Amino acid sequence: MRALLVVNPAATTTSARTRDVLIHALASEMKLEAVTTEYRGHARDLGRQAAESGNTDLVVALGGDGTVNEVVNGLLHAGPDPERLPGLAVVPGGSTNVFARALGLPNDPVEATGALLDALREGRERTVGLGIAAGTPGTDDEAVPSRWFTFNAGLGFDAGVVGRVEQQRERGRRSTHALYIRQAVRQLLGESQRRHGSITLERPGADPVTDLVLSIVCNTAPWTYLGNRPVYASPKASFDTGLDVLGLSRLSTAAVALYGTQLLTSSPERGPHGKHAHSFHDLDQFTLHSKVPLPLQMDGDHLGLRRSVTFTGVRRALRVIV
Repeated sequence: MRALLVVNPAATTTSARTRDVLIHALASEMKLEAVTTEYRGHARDLGRQAAESGNTDLVVALGGDGTVNEVVNGLLHAGPDPERLPGLAVVPGGSTNVFARALGLPNDPVEATGALLDALREGRERTVGLGIAAGTPGTDDEAVPSRWFTFNAGLGFDAGVVGRVEQQRERGRRSTHALYIRQAVRQLLGESQRRHGSITLERPGADPVTDLVLSIVCNTAPWTYLGNRPVYASPKASFDTGLDVLGLSRLSTAAVALYGTQLLTSSPERGPHGKHAHSFHDLDQFTLHSKVPLPLQMDGDHLGLRRSVTFTGVRRALRVIV
């Protein structure tokens, strides 16, 4: 097997020595080329080169969810073709690793490498559905290029939190769950439209849902993790279905207390619910419009401000080794 290993040297939970051990373990089982990323977007470029080369069977992403997202966008640059394109494998090296853990992989990179090698020997793989988002035709954002995401996206509040965390990381702070919580509180205190949101959700054949303050798009469950605790925004979301959406139409103090508690105590059977919670399951396509520009995030990567984004769930988009 010919494989490309894409290594993020800034991965927060792997040391240089650990990465060397993992590389040697993988190289013992396959013809491996290891490349260390050198700039933002480098993993995407490497994924695209692997897809276009025609001589790569597998791309292994060693890093966090951001590295995985870039590799996926490179592999799917010309669209999904699971039978022709290289497969994807993930060795988790970030602080949260939602995609890898949602696939059932251990969160420890050494254990995950062992599981990956076992899967390769036994021929275990699955084809997963992914999400893709693009600027909505006929709006000011129509020229915004499309982008794939593996586990979640968000327009509004949660994307604002991601943006705040990225600013802190650029100042040298480590990405920790405590950092996310602090920035979530600060984002909430600075939210100007906590009672009447600016987001409208439109989907074919249904009335629009208006005045949303928060919108979370899920391609799998859980939505994220706090340490080892899974958090379910849309418990029914799955790699085998379309996209799920959770929208909240109020973030008053009482609403934050209610829905925050529901998120922290969520389970595969039940997520946030109530008068101001709007949940949708297995959507093939929908659009989020905003009256004002709002931050957009995909797989934990802040992508700037948008006013209109169209989301599409693409079933059987990519082969992954599990």
